[in-house]
Amino acid sequence: MELRNLAIIAHVDHGKTTLVDELLKQSGTFRENQNVDERVMDSNDLEKERGITILAKNTAVEWNNIRMNIVDTPGHADFGGEVERILSMVDGVLLLVDAAEGPMPQTKFVTSKALSLGLKPIVVINKADKPDARPDWVLDQIFDLFVALDASDEQLDFPVIYSSAKLGWAVNDLEDDKKDMQIVFEKISQHISKPNLDTQADFSMLVTTLEADNFLGRILTGRVESGTVKVGDNLQALNLETGLVEKARIAKLLMCKGLEKINVDTASAGDIVSIAGFTKATVADTICSEKISTPLEALPITPPTMSMTVSVNDSPLVGRDGDKLTGNMIAERLYKEAETNIAIKITQSPQKDALEVAGRGELQLGVLLENMRREGFEMTVAPPRVIFREENGVKHEPMEEVQIDVDEEFSGVVVEKLGKRKAEMKAMVPSGAGKVRLTFEMPARGLIGYQSEFLSDTRGTGILSRSFLGYAPYKGDIEGRREGVLVSQETGKSVAYALANLESRGIMFIDAGVDIYCGMIIGENSKENDLDVNPLKGKQLTNVRASGKDDAVKLTPPKRFTLESAIAYIQSDERVEITPNHIRLRKAHLDINERKKASKGKL
Repeated sequence: MELRNLAIIAHVDHGKTTLVDELLKQSGTFRENQNVDERVMDSNDLEKERGITILAKNTAVEWNNIRMNIVDTPGHADFGGEVERILSMVDGVLLLVDAAEGPMPQTKFVTSKALSLGLKPIVVINKADKPDARPDWVLDQIFDLFVALDASDEQLDFPVIYSSAKLGWAVNDLEDDKKDMQIVFEKISQHISKPNLDTQADFSMLVTTLEADNFLGRILTGRVESGTVKVGDNLQALNLETGLVEKARIAKLLMCKGLEKINVDTASAGDIVSIAGFTKATVADTICSEKISTPLEALPITPPTMSMTVSVNDSPLVGRDGDKLTGNMIAERLYKEAETNIAIKITQSPQKDALEVAGRGELQLGVLLENMRREGFEMTVAPPRVIFREENGVKHEPMEEVQIDVDEEFSGVVVEKLGKRKAEMKAMVPSGAGKVRLTFEMPARGLIGYQSEFLSDTRGTGILSRSFLGYAPYKGDIEGRREGVLVSQETGKSVAYALANLESRGIMFIDAGVDIYCGMIIGENSKENDLDVNPLKGKQLTNVRASGKDDAVKLTPPKRFTLESAIAYIQSDERVEITPNHIRLRKAHLDINERKKASKGKL
């Protein structure tokens, strides 16, 4: 069989996973009577719930005696670490762009990586059936983007396909008969080259993804760069910095067929294969014959730009929900995550009582913590902060390119709010249908906590996309949250009567009858200072009654926090308590006297 290795690049929600669904169905990978989920490549619960791709995954389809290895890459900048290493496995890319929105910042980020590696693109303008589709404008935008990214003449001569993955059709021209997606297979076979690799040389493979299996142990996946390998071969793992990692015998060889991994006896140059048998080798290591002494070059990964401190849950309610509570359990889980996700770095905090978790952004860190709470962990998390650098004695900070699509009536408030967060506007262009596209360059720390504010300001209609630009000199202080918080000074169950009286003070975060403790944040103060309150205070019972019946207390529904919004909301002296069933905000120091000492710098 001939081979084609390709990756699919797309922004969040442009239809990438739906397109893979259709390619799998129309290639005959599934039986006619087989019951298949929607978005089958979204393998874990969080991907299905949020509709985003978090983990890079590969599948394989067979068409006209051609085996096509398709790698599904994440569409969010926070998971860019997955994207960068995946591109080293493929010979071409399918660039999927929404027919209404056009290329977005994440598309630009991944496309620039692909073009710099010399990969040839095939452009698919998806959702061409939408009433607001404008494929000609989108095509112009893509061409301009390629020119701006210094694409070669060969890369600029890209084929274009118009499709609706949801309806299952793809065409060369929108006037053509819309019946199936065969044109996609044809373009892949014609425009993506076969792997031009030496099958006679000694075996070598660069590990690009790692997963754990309860029975097989570590499963290392990558593309065979040279030679052939078979089950039972004795191989070694080499690291660019440390040299020999370990030697091992190959226990299993696996290849994708549709959504399943099947056992194979041999694999040769160009194949994307998974190997079991190693116990220490990890991502970016080279698995090779014992005759080879020089490891393969691994693509450098953009370093983390944001970190947060994770420690044990030390609140009075600890242990009520979860069963994984100790510092050792949390550390073991985080180090295990860092092994498979090279965009995350784990270090001990200076006080040795917590762990610093560094990643690409709030979403990536939030997804990790969400997975942990579902596994039964309880933790306390400090607010995220960006990672600064010092270059030539000057403090530098990470910068982001932010692209915002918003109705014209909301553009003023967006520009005003981002201006306060040290954003610098680079472009403002009408994008049709009463919308405007704003482009900013701004510090990454200016975006912490802005997403929920942005959705409120734009009535939920705005789209904000971001991608990492690089480091630039420090832009100065950014004003944090202006409102103070309401802090409980008692431990027990909240009382409706007390909460009703406190509603005049600000916005509540809790209902009546909820377990609370001293130092827990129960609401937002309407003024700038923090206020200690008593949410347990009941109504005094006397035998004197008014002529009218006491009205039942009616409480305003409280403000609810998601994990990401809670982490973005807290200030430096506050923490988020995360358990399988609850997300609580609290002060770092629960005792009011300790808080006073800390505010005066005595703690």
